[in-house]
Amino acid sequence: MFGFRIVENLQKLGKDIQRSQLKYHHKRVMVSKEFTFDAAHHLHDYEGKCKNLHGHTYTVVFGISGYVDDRGIMMDFGDIKDIWKEDIEPYLDHRYLNEMLPPMNTTAENMVVWIYEKMEESLHQQQASSSQHFRTEFVRLFETPTSYAEVRREWMEHGSR
Repeated sequence: MFGFRIVENLQKLGKDIQRSQLKYHHKRVMVSKEFTFDAAHHLHDYEGKCKNLHGHTYTVVFGISGYVDDRGIMMDFGDIKDIWKEDIEPYLDHRYLNEMLPPMNTTAENMVVWIYEKMEESLHQQQASSSQHFRTEFVRLFETPTSYAEVRREWMEHGSR
């Protein structure tokens, strides 16, 4: 249908596309970014191997939603990375989680809620100096490649039961 071709003339802003055309819609959209970290922990009140000190390579996936700006950008992926690097990762990467996190059993189910809360806190701080409004839609925390815990905005905002 479409053959391969080399683009010879790159589209130029102000000539081939106007600034007013950059924003295509007014819909809420979600962007997602994934990170990994290595950490050690052990579980309390648990009978099994995980009661012993052990480690994981965790993967955390964030879904952040909002509305696009006049350029058609909702949130720069680099901004999500900055929040991760500055506000969340220092508590987790190459750490003994039992002493870094608030008093809790360091299960994936507890940790994913803490990570969600940290992301929301950072987004609220960022929004104080911006006209954009972002919200965390979900956080998924993989403890192994096939096992994860997840929290969603609607679960966090609408009561505990």
